[in-house]
Amino acid sequence: MTPRWHLVFFIAAVIYATAFAGLIAAHLWLWDAQGNIATYDFVAVHAAGKLALAGHAANAYDWSAHRVAETVSLAHPVSWKDYLGWHYPPPFLFAASVLALLPYLAAFLAWSAVTLPLYMLAMQRIVARSWLAAIAFPATFYNVSVGQNGFLTAALAAGALALLEEQPVLAGVLLGLLTYKPQFGILFPFALAAGGYWRSFAAAAVTATAMALASWLVFGSEAWIAFVHSVPVTVDAVFMRGLEGWSKLNSIYGIWRWLGADAAFAGAVQIALTLALAAGIVALWRSNAPIPRKAAALLTATLLATPYVYIYDFPILAAGIAFLYRERPFDRRETLLVAIACACVTVFPFMHAATGFLATLAIAAIVCIRTVRFTLPLREGRQFAERSEANFGEG
Repeated sequence: MTPRWHLVFFIAAVIYATAFAGLIAAHLWLWDAQGNIATYDFVAVHAAGKLALAGHAANAYDWSAHRVAETVSLAHPVSWKDYLGWHYPPPFLFAASVLALLPYLAAFLAWSAVTLPLYMLAMQRIVARSWLAAIAFPATFYNVSVGQNGFLTAALAAGALALLEEQPVLAGVLLGLLTYKPQFGILFPFALAAGGYWRSFAAAAVTATAMALASWLVFGSEAWIAFVHSVPVTVDAVFMRGLEGWSKLNSIYGIWRWLGADAAFAGAVQIALTLALAAGIVALWRSNAPIPRKAAALLTATLLATPYVYIYDFPILAAGIAFLYRERPFDRRETLLVAIACACVTVFPFMHAATGFLATLAIAAIVCIRTVRFTLPLREGRQFAERSEANFGEG
């Protein structure tokens, strides 16, 4: 990356740091004017960890018990309006339990302090000296501000793809760990199978199984039973009633619900898109396209394939952009599309619309343009080479 872009990324990082300092000074982040700890997404993690440490892991999936635990974590009452549920499978309780050993604010800050470097490391593995670009991507600000897990998700998904060729078993282990957010693993089995990465496929399956078994042994079968019973409740709250707001769902499902469509229609559109993406990923990963483009396509399609995606999940998109840059530097049109994507992520909090979905489409457009322009089937590529050699010989 050029020094000019490094300067832009540095300025963005300084703006973020300044913004956080200003928010603290104005009592708009971490504490309010009365000194009460502010309620952010991370409280759901801390409260679930507290329950697990107390031997009541299953209660993390009970809204009433979990809300009481959130009240304990924050040291002030949490209303139902401010309540944040725990929707993760039991293996993520391991991380939550470790974090719950710390006081809430210390755990809140420690979570970003640990997961942000992991995300930066994955980005650095994709493109040298890209750690500053990772910080500058606008989704970074949102993750730090609410203590979400987008850094961890991106680190696992992007790190696995960056290691796929050289260390396939380790790549599979990372993908197995990614099952803590199962909605982001929909397309990975299709890609691994189509590309013939069976060692990674097996390592991912073994890791996911081991995590599930370990959580069953440590937290008990009750936690898994409670999780299974909580899934329909989560589906009803998020996808049927839209309690978190349709504009926050940055998926085609969320877009259609925001436009007024019913759940059946929006669900059918989402399923159709996911199936089309799966077919496209299989075709691309079976082709002779370069690995960086395959990785970028998979990460971008991952955000499109799930109906359950929020703006804090978008560090994955930054990794997709990095893989495209690794393939080759952006031309003017591609630079414009990347700028549009970054702008769409940046303005999301001010638009009350799923602009992150548009950001994903912008990066998907780059993948499609490159694939149409540069990828030839193996047979056609050989024929082209033979014709070129014949013409050269005639000349």
